[in-house]
Amino acid sequence: MTINRTNDRSRARRLSSVFGIIAALVMVIAGCSVDNSGSDDSRPTIRLAYQSFPSGDLIVKNNRWLEEALPDYNIKWTKFDSGADINTAFVAKEVDFAAIGSSPVARGLSAPLNIPYQVAFVLDVAGDNEALVARNGTGINTVADLKGKRVATAFASTAHYSLLAALNQAGVNPKDVNLIDLQPQASLAAWQRGDVDAVYTWLPTLDELRKTGKTIIASRELATAGKPTLDLGVVSSSFATEHPEAVDKWREVQARALTLIKDDPNAAAQAIAAQLGTTPEDAADQLEQGTYLTVAELTSPTWLGTEGNPGNVAENLYSAAEFLAEQQQIPSAPPLDTFQKAIYTKGLPGVVEQQ
Repeated sequence: MTINRTNDRSRARRLSSVFGIIAALVMVIAGCSVDNSGSDDSRPTIRLAYQSFPSGDLIVKNNRWLEEALPDYNIKWTKFDSGADINTAFVAKEVDFAAIGSSPVARGLSAPLNIPYQVAFVLDVAGDNEALVARNGTGINTVADLKGKRVATAFASTAHYSLLAALNQAGVNPKDVNLIDLQPQASLAAWQRGDVDAVYTWLPTLDELRKTGKTIIASRELATAGKPTLDLGVVSSSFATEHPEAVDKWREVQARALTLIKDDPNAAAQAIAAQLGTTPEDAADQLEQGTYLTVAELTSPTWLGTEGNPGNVAENLYSAAEFLAEQQQIPSAPPLDTFQKAIYTKGLPGVVEQQ
């Protein structure tokens, strides 16, 4: 009898990966920043994961629009450092909504995670707000120069996806680069110590790196080459089923934030600056580096689409999953249908028109 030990080991590694994610949750949650303002245990709680990148999500949080829109709920905001940590929290059923990059969403919807969440909003499209920066004096002037160098990025993030795409585009085998898994702030500290030669990350850490480094390639260029990355708003499928009215209100305030970015960028910058602990001028500069959709664009076939007709965000996620599988970051990409079903478009046109 022939025993396929290779497949057994492969399955064991995948199971170990899942159990490792769950085991790591305690450390992840312990390291998160929780905003319990307005805490009231007598009301049902909505748990939101946010990240410190400039987007309408920070405007919603700063201006307490969700608290105003949903007074019958207790709103709990928790800060996370990356999409990988947010996926971990979803696996443990600790989060209802999240601001998370498209690459970790593609990973989350694929095996072995198979996270039951859906994409309900597009927060932004990555442009110059996510990039690869090489430290001055390292001799790195192109992506090809990364061979043999120490390059930091947050694994399983959009930055990691973009870095792999850049290496692939340049014909560089990732195995020829010393890739180091570091969250943005940790990568900045490693940069300042001289422990890394380059970093692929996002704002606001990115701007700190640029002070003593050179931008090699930005996500805007990779998007043009067919590898776009997005920051998405996702919701737990079970929460969306049980509280569809809350999802509608959440999307209304997110649409309101997009409109503010377009119509009153100064007010948008002030709100984001308050959340990032920076100046309105710096926040305005960061906003200009990203691409923010209009409310009308959200429901177009290019993006979320409409109920029964999911848009190209599903295709984008499928493409990302295929690439991650090619790079052996996940076992395989699920079928396109998986991602189409993961686009939450129920009532979307009417909701965004109300904002």
